[in-house]
Amino acid sequence: MKKLAKKRNMNERIDVVLKKARSRMTSYPPGMCPLVLYRSLFQISMNQTCGKCVPCRDGLVEVNRLLGSILSGDADSNTLKKMESMCRMIAKTADCAVGVTAANLILESLDEFADEYESHIFRHRCVESVVQTVPCITLCPAHVDVPAYVALVHAEDYAGAIRKIRERNPFPTACAMICEHPCETKCRRRIVEEAINIRGLKKYAVDQVSADRVETPARNVETGKSIAVIGGGPSGLTAAYFLSLMGHHVDIYDEHEKLGGMLRYGIPEYRLPKDRLDEDIRAILSVGGIDAHCGQKIGRDIDFETIYQEHDAVYLGIGAQIGNRMPVDGADGKNVIPAADFLQLAANGNLPDLTDKRVALIGGGNVAMDAARTAVRLNAKSVHVFTRKRDDYTALESEIVAAMQEGVRFRTLLSFLNIELDDAGAVRAVWLQPEIVGEYDSYGFVQTEHSSNYPYRFLCDYLILGVGQKSDAAAFEEAGVPTERGRISADVTCEVRDMPGVFSGGDCVTGPSTAINAIAAGQVAAWNIDEYLGYHHKIPEEAVIPAAVPNPCIPTGRAEIEEKDPFERRMNFDFVEMSMTFEEAMRESGRCLRCDHYGCGAMTGGRGE
Repeated sequence: MKKLAKKRNMNERIDVVLKKARSRMTSYPPGMCPLVLYRSLFQISMNQTCGKCVPCRDGLVEVNRLLGSILSGDADSNTLKKMESMCRMIAKTADCAVGVTAANLILESLDEFADEYESHIFRHRCVESVVQTVPCITLCPAHVDVPAYVALVHAEDYAGAIRKIRERNPFPTACAMICEHPCETKCRRRIVEEAINIRGLKKYAVDQVSADRVETPARNVETGKSIAVIGGGPSGLTAAYFLSLMGHHVDIYDEHEKLGGMLRYGIPEYRLPKDRLDEDIRAILSVGGIDAHCGQKIGRDIDFETIYQEHDAVYLGIGAQIGNRMPVDGADGKNVIPAADFLQLAANGNLPDLTDKRVALIGGGNVAMDAARTAVRLNAKSVHVFTRKRDDYTALESEIVAAMQEGVRFRTLLSFLNIELDDAGAVRAVWLQPEIVGEYDSYGFVQTEHSSNYPYRFLCDYLILGVGQKSDAAAFEEAGVPTERGRISADVTCEVRDMPGVFSGGDCVTGPSTAINAIAAGQVAAWNIDEYLGYHHKIPEEAVIPAAVPNPCIPTGRAEIEEKDPFERRMNFDFVEMSMTFEEAMRESGRCLRCDHYGCGAMTGGRGE
């Protein structure tokens, strides 16, 4: 019994070590040499071998030696061929998964990073783009200086934190509420325990000082140039903000009665109160030099050609606000509606009465979760979400959990077949085909195939299709703006092909994405429009960043943003999140390792993008 207890105690201690190792793996910084990463993963497999079969016991050691010689610059092209040959032999002849998966790992790297292997063999170094950068800055699409504003929050300079955010992102309040916080995914605090709650600290800052009370930077002298921004959503307003700061005059054209785009008309009130969104918009317009023309739809109220001729440059940030319908019979039936259209009805006050109705929803993205949670608040009798695969749940985990807490039910491994309508043309049921899981694809997503079970008939009174959105680009296509599959054709600089002076970015170029990606596109477009007009303006940095001090790295719990009780919040559209306390904000901001000055930040001059 003593031996058994000792073995159990040893395994428990190993599990603790492995948990810490997983945290270290997830915190690998952007710019890490992929060959170093692959070798680290390979060595884990190598250390797991039992030593029984020769391919695994001796072959993995030899592959590790060959990979080490490539990294140290002592290899040639023959080394690469020998390593590939040995990995193929191990993958075919090893007795168990340890050797097979380890060998396949290196073979995968040879395909995925052929340029990196070539650079190491012939130039004895990584490719030029490989350099460790500050993870949170790099992974924020707008490249907001996260360590700086976290430090300003810790210093209780909340206005300074907002100024620092607005150097790259003029929507500090909206992003504090709804950003998917990709900046947290590789936070190096994970080496110690958990990522810093970056969005939570941003929210704390804007909860202390509203954005419209923080003065924007002084506007540059008038340039005499005029830019039209078509679309008053996050991308268009971001472009307008920076262009106006540069001294250009901006005319915004938007088909809605109010600015904000999908931030106003696509995100429910319980996630983003519109009075808080208005704080950001008032701050943007306070810069001056911006004229907003609301209720102006291109092709209906004004021609694109007229705008193009009257301005020195044009930015198209029209988003993707039209919900997709499935190409099946019944998709145009009564009580069948795309999720984006459903949310816009709710945002405009045209709330459908779902009392005692059974609601079915196809799709697992963030828009689908917003629609499901909105249906709950409209007194639906039940709300069921159906997806084909578990991978189809692309919404934030926190959104899925919140939906579950509020009573939304989830079913997976059911693929959509068709819609059954009643005699009045209204939805009666949806037909779903049971699936079984199969192999993983090259991207790591599991594939499915039809099960032998019979199709599943689900009775419902209201069907929401959360299967994506598209842009309303017809008027622009007629005006000669190049498009591809309904999206405007623009390059990485946001310049539209074959149309001098026309730029575009955001969802109308990439397809439906996040608000922060749209903001990033608007920022990129503003700088490139400025360059196109013959300028090279700079926006002054106004916030003074507190000096960095070493962090003692004491393991400390992450402060989460608390939400109201699910049974309370499902009764109305009131904002669901609570504010952090002062103590939580100070402790959470104090966890920051200041990677802009230490670690990877020391190698990139403090800022990495």
